[in-house]
Amino acid sequence: MVNCGLVTEKNEPVPLKSISVEVRVQDHVATVSSTLQYVNEEERPLEALFVFPLPADAAVCHFSAKIGEQEIVAEVQERETARDQYDDAVSSGQQAFLLEESEESPDVFRLSVGCLSPGQSAAVTIIYVTELAVQADHSLRFCLPAVLNPRYTPAGLAAGIVSEISSGCGSVPYTLTLSVHVSSPKPISKLESSCTLDPLVFLHSDHTQATVNLSPGHMFDKDVELFVYYQDTHQPSAIVEAGVTTAPSGSLMRHPVVMISLYPEFPEEMTQGEFIFVMDRSGSMGYTRIESAKDTLLLLLKSLPMGCYFNIYGFGSEFESFYPKSVEYNQDTVDEALKRVKEMRSDMGGTEIFEPLKHIYSQPCYPDHPRQLFIFTDGEVENTKEVLDLVKHHAHSHRCFSFGIGEGASTALITGMAREGSGHAQFITGTDRMQPKVMQSLRFALQPAVVNISVDWTLPDGITVDTLSPPINMLYQGQRSIIYAHLKGESSGGSEGTVTFKYSLKDQPVTNQLHFCLKPTEETGLAIHRLAARTLIRSLEQKERDGGSKLESIRCRIVELSVQAGVSSVHTAFIAINKDCRQTVKGPLLQRRVPTRGTAYGFLSGPRSAQPQAPERAKPKSLPGRLHLSLFNNDCRISRSRRKDRSLRRINEAPIYCRDPIVASHQANSQDKQRDLLLQLVSLQKASGCWELDATLADVFGKTEDELTNQKPAQVDGSVWATLLALIWLYGCKIEQQVEWQFVAMKAASWIGSQKVGDLSQCVCVGNVLLGCHVTKETLGF
Repeated sequence: MVNCGLVTEKNEPVPLKSISVEVRVQDHVATVSSTLQYVNEEERPLEALFVFPLPADAAVCHFSAKIGEQEIVAEVQERETARDQYDDAVSSGQQAFLLEESEESPDVFRLSVGCLSPGQSAAVTIIYVTELAVQADHSLRFCLPAVLNPRYTPAGLAAGIVSEISSGCGSVPYTLTLSVHVSSPKPISKLESSCTLDPLVFLHSDHTQATVNLSPGHMFDKDVELFVYYQDTHQPSAIVEAGVTTAPSGSLMRHPVVMISLYPEFPEEMTQGEFIFVMDRSGSMGYTRIESAKDTLLLLLKSLPMGCYFNIYGFGSEFESFYPKSVEYNQDTVDEALKRVKEMRSDMGGTEIFEPLKHIYSQPCYPDHPRQLFIFTDGEVENTKEVLDLVKHHAHSHRCFSFGIGEGASTALITGMAREGSGHAQFITGTDRMQPKVMQSLRFALQPAVVNISVDWTLPDGITVDTLSPPINMLYQGQRSIIYAHLKGESSGGSEGTVTFKYSLKDQPVTNQLHFCLKPTEETGLAIHRLAARTLIRSLEQKERDGGSKLESIRCRIVELSVQAGVSSVHTAFIAINKDCRQTVKGPLLQRRVPTRGTAYGFLSGPRSAQPQAPERAKPKSLPGRLHLSLFNNDCRISRSRRKDRSLRRINEAPIYCRDPIVASHQANSQDKQRDLLLQLVSLQKASGCWELDATLADVFGKTEDELTNQKPAQVDGSVWATLLALIWLYGCKIEQQVEWQFVAMKAASWIGSQKVGDLSQCVCVGNVLLGCHVTKETLGF
């Protein structure tokens, strides 16, 4: 195994000594401060590169470095300006630090550390703010990534630095300390973790503030996950944050910002609908992707409710549909569709999506069956705006759920179709499994449509509000919406504001109202302002990707917001220069690596560049004879400067498996076999929701047909017994994949309920013994 990261000429690691993390959770957001201590134990100055992951929606808002007793704090500047300053500083012997977001992947950052003297140590502090994701059990999840998982690199191209750093082995060579402070308008119920924690300590009797620490001795070889549980989860909440009095008048940072958290609860019910699945069958889909798509279509078809309508389209340079128009869902139509799904190939040429969409929209909708469009594609199209305009024009008659497959999928197309079609977008990359993400979207599609969404503000005289978040076009059970708004002016008396949230569900108006105090919350640290700025920046970045005539003004606005709020963006970087430290740098800086067992917190140092002048920039003030090896170029060519080397390839996360090749192979085969058993069971289910008692079903359970038949209770028939066993097996053996089979199970439970079976409890007990499970009758949904 080749060690990765930074090692000395004697193959000894240049260690990251320690990581200290402080997390402050406020309602639905977190501020994370990480301090990393490392040292140069080489005999020559180093320029190190440090690559690390962050949540995709995080906003880096502070970066500083302390060398000895001296601390230098970075400033946010336009990216190219910051790079030039960094190059000039390092070339002249000054210590400099450059922190920037990957141009292709916003969840990956890179830190360049210039001219760290022999024997010198440095403590780098990075602070970021992020929204916390809501989980299925209503908790909020915070994750501190321990690894930057191996990322996909297309065949024929050299692996990038991210893949190299993440493929090491051995023990983690540094320590981790973690402390968490939680505060919220709602009482805190509990806090759980995937790691061992010290006891939770409440700071107030109302349980609105608490602290907890990671227990000592934690080996940082896996992600640290924290789950925060609040009481009254679905009640809306608000946090008002004061602005900075020294900021320019009228600017975002000058005035208060309010964050409204909305997490509405809808009735758990499935609706009838028309489901149209549009599958990219262009040549770029290839064997692996099209096979995964076929498995996904199997799950989708088996999960649809009786009485709905469906159709399947395939497109490439041309398109075809299984049926001239959507057909009613029954056993015959499902059997025919699944037969044609098995025959699907990625053999239809290019990626032209406009015509099949146009054809679908020309078909009349079925009354009382809302149209739900599922679009799968792995490519980009040249007429993105035309496609989005088409979806928007028909937004009144359907919801659009879009899925981008692989790294080449156009974010503008995928997110745009979901946005214009009031649906939901998903990206399936690398070794991500398609089925869980698609079934999550199906859960949304089966919910009643929420329409006529409005947010209205009532504020005292003298106070005006500017909503910073994009309009809410969609609401789904289990999804939370966060609204940021800018409050300006001075109140003439009132100290309370009101936000009224209205929508219609199944033709019934629903109103939620939240009263909140306009007095700012103490000690927020500008987290709300910075996330509000990040929201605006992300919207502008999306407009920039969509193209248009105002790209330069959009870019200038992004830079202005980023610099003003002190948060990261694709067009800015954090730059810190220790101008008091000048030293002569002698000799080339050779490439070094550090073994970190897949850790993201790895270093890479590289020699400097002094090659012939490139046309796009002036020649840097580098020393003669010093070369920079570009590890960020796809072909690893010797590069003249850093300018084109800074971006990281958009490469996907993949799970970390055992590094032993024999064990790893066994794990992979075992997992594939288990997945095949699940798909085999699903494929055997009838459209009504039941299973038949036969040898193929018994084979899934590892039994014979006689074993199943001999244990069948006398009071139930074969189909009821088979369906009950299938449910027990799903809940007892496949609970970790429940998101994939939840609707299959709901149909089965509903079917059993319609059969008026006598003593189900005794049947469940016998089934548990037969299959070696421990599932209760209540768990099965009866």
